[in-house]
Amino acid sequence: MEDRLQEKCGVFGTYSKNPASDVAAQAYMALYALQHRGQESCGIAVCCEGLMQYHSDLGLVPDVFSRETLAKLGKGNMAIGHVRYSPMDQKSRANAQPLVVRHIKGSMAIAHNGSITNSAALREKLQMEGAVFHTTNDTEIIINIITKKRIHTNTIENAIEEAMKEIEGAYSLVIMSPSKMIAVRDPQGFRPLCLGSRDGDIIIASESCALDSIGAKFIRDIEPGEIFVADKNGSKSIKTHCGKKSGMCLFEYIYFARPDSVIDGACVHTARINAGAFLADQYPVKADVVIGVPDSGLDAALGFSRKSGIPYEVGFIKNKYIGRTFIQPTQEERDRSVRIKLNTIVASIKNKKIVLIDDSIVRGTTMKRIVKLVRETGAKEIHLRISSPPFVNPCYFGTDIDSRENLISFKMKTDEICSYLGADSLGFLSIENASKIAENAKCGFCDGCFSGNYPIPEPLINKKSKYDKKIGEFSF
Repeated sequence: MEDRLQEKCGVFGTYSKNPASDVAAQAYMALYALQHRGQESCGIAVCCEGLMQYHSDLGLVPDVFSRETLAKLGKGNMAIGHVRYSPMDQKSRANAQPLVVRHIKGSMAIAHNGSITNSAALREKLQMEGAVFHTTNDTEIIINIITKKRIHTNTIENAIEEAMKEIEGAYSLVIMSPSKMIAVRDPQGFRPLCLGSRDGDIIIASESCALDSIGAKFIRDIEPGEIFVADKNGSKSIKTHCGKKSGMCLFEYIYFARPDSVIDGACVHTARINAGAFLADQYPVKADVVIGVPDSGLDAALGFSRKSGIPYEVGFIKNKYIGRTFIQPTQEERDRSVRIKLNTIVASIKNKKIVLIDDSIVRGTTMKRIVKLVRETGAKEIHLRISSPPFVNPCYFGTDIDSRENLISFKMKTDEICSYLGADSLGFLSIENASKIAENAKCGFCDGCFSGNYPIPEPLINKKSKYDKKIGEFSF
């Protein structure tokens, strides 16, 4: 686990009545806007008159897709796209999405954001029935269940409706059949999914920022439990799984989503401003400047500054040419890499009392290096404020918090963490205030990683197949 939490994926879909629409280019631009949700692999599948072409690989969107690659995908009336982050032991080309399969009633492509909590039991059941798996991701389990249901149902949406009775956990899906585009959100709505339109085309995306990137108009969020279907006859919704208590991941507003997105009625930028304001109320301090750690600490720092009256300053310059995968193997190299990723502005820090704002502390190693960097720049005092509550529990729904033993707040009290990091004071946003940051949100929240209270029962520990690690071990 890295010292920055990662979200598993971002998804996109577009449906047009024009069979020669440049849907691949639309998907490319939208995935670029969703790149923050996954930086390890990406893919696009295009449907033209029922025939599907697809391409996926490890790498960032502009690295995987050239003009020539997009041209080979061709034009069509539908496309779906995916950006993926995966745990290090699942990083392989085989796990890149969308996944495309052909079954007895046609073909299907699927892109998935989330994590299935009963995946081990479902995989074992399917294997005992003769299913063969080529990947280690949950998405292939979903595909197998839907295709089994499709044999006995009249439509693919009916098959999905039946499959949802067996699948538990987090899943925002975009599914493409030869004639239909389908968006699906799990009954708790753990992960975001929204609906838009552009010149009559139907657009589906993980975040509204992807709609903005292609000039689409935001219509609404896909409801938790909803199956939304678009085809040549128009669109419809199936809501037999709607109505359960929702549990949007609260960390979407704190860190995962882009600030310019609106999720379930709440602006992400405003939510982060509010988090900073609550921190100023919770932990008042006498200081000279407020500084945010780029990028996700910047909005909260602005909110703290406005509420406290302490001036906001830019204290860091971030090297934008280094992605999240810039990881060095030794402690000495990791220490040096901080100065490559972040460099301080001396005039903002030297001889000043600093309020330093960041979104979270996971293991504490990165924050320790940042505090050291600020101290070496000449700060008189460093008062660290974190715009989320302490992480003390694992996440089962698509975030890579896999073990309490990896979490510094599980092992140490706040004053011990403060001492370890080398700060003068430390304060975390309370769970109560965290639940208030998303103004006008039309959903409930999952804060299980902070509180231990999950919207659905905590799953049993997943057993991994002894063959899982073999898959992809020769991928480069």
